[in-house]
Amino acid sequence: AILEYAANNRASDIHIEPLENEIKIRARIDGVLREIMRLPKSTEAPLVSRIKILSNLKIDEHRIPQDGQFTVKIAGHDIDLRIAISPVVWGEQVVIRLLDKSGTSLKLEEMGYRGRSLQRIRAALKHSNGMVLTSGPTGSGKSTSMYALIQEIKNDEINIVTLEDPVEYKIQGVNQIQVNNGVGLTFASGLRSILRQDPDVVMVGEIRDKETATLAVQAALTGHLVFSTLHTNSAAGILPRLLDMGIEPFLIASTVRTVIGQRLVRRIGDERESYESDKTETEAINTTIGSLLPETEASSKKQSEELGYKTLPLRGQTAYTLYKGKDSPDAPGGYKGRMGLYEVFDVTSEIQELILKRSTSSEIQKVAREQGMITMREDGYLKALAGDTTLAEVNRVAAADSA
Repeated sequence: AILEYAANNRASDIHIEPLENEIKIRARIDGVLREIMRLPKSTEAPLVSRIKILSNLKIDEHRIPQDGQFTVKIAGHDIDLRIAISPVVWGEQVVIRLLDKSGTSLKLEEMGYRGRSLQRIRAALKHSNGMVLTSGPTGSGKSTSMYALIQEIKNDEINIVTLEDPVEYKIQGVNQIQVNNGVGLTFASGLRSILRQDPDVVMVGEIRDKETATLAVQAALTGHLVFSTLHTNSAAGILPRLLDMGIEPFLIASTVRTVIGQRLVRRIGDERESYESDKTETEAINTTIGSLLPETEASSKKQSEELGYKTLPLRGQTAYTLYKGKDSPDAPGGYKGRMGLYEVFDVTSEIQELILKRSTSSEIQKVAREQGMITMREDGYLKALAGDTTLAEVNRVAAADSA
């Protein structure tokens, strides 16, 4: 019943947390944890034991953390469950990650890519070599972006091989390899073997160390298109991170083609209402995206379409129309589902020069913006004006310092 509730409500994780006299069960829905029920303490042992049996874990081991997985079918969908069990003061905490293999939209537009960002990514995918790198914190949708890139270019004439930890979605026609550190199949050793399999496109789940980074760069240099992710706070932060890993600046400059920074925000639900922005919101809009909004009615259509919208309001207004969702069981807090905020830039000759000088991420960010990059925060404000999300959501996930 817990799993069904979670799957039907788009939950990404379930937390089973023992308290002194009961068990608390919470679900992470659209990125936010919500309590869904409490159970009597007597149900704890049978519930945790059942999960351990299904995951092939040791039932009698309560002292150390254990990880496992199993698959269930809910409403006709195969859902992979990743289990992490840890001993805590009042018993054992269980966290279940749900991976619905069919439920995620893997089209770039549906994920929130618009205008210039979308054009830049599509242009990068036309190349047969080089690297496209995505950055963001855990749970910001990086893997889903990688899958969407693969879906975009997948055809019978190219060999796509991925190396993942874990394989989150199975894609027909793509050779997916699961990392298994227990038997020595790491990102680095797996990447070495992939390069002997005549791939055209290689996806590496994450670049975590110098060895993997070096191999990914070599793959890009030798005529492969490489997709991967790193943990940095912004798109511009990817390039200094590779330098910090010990990759030579000239190698980064000659292989990295396009970089993406991203965060996830909650979408406004189906039932929404409009309201006029207050003074603080209006000032924030004018400061953040005033320069992106059209100046005149005559230029409005062209400028709006270039950014990927039908019509955007004119700049410099004293109030803007914003939207909020109606709170309902189907859309808690007025939100339903999530979408991405993105910043995308190409490594142009000017940015290559900055890499060779070992410039900081803020120096790279400055040049990228001069060359037309829209930051995640700006992207979010445009989406709030379009009625996709709220300013509160954008401010929550995309801090002003990334702008």
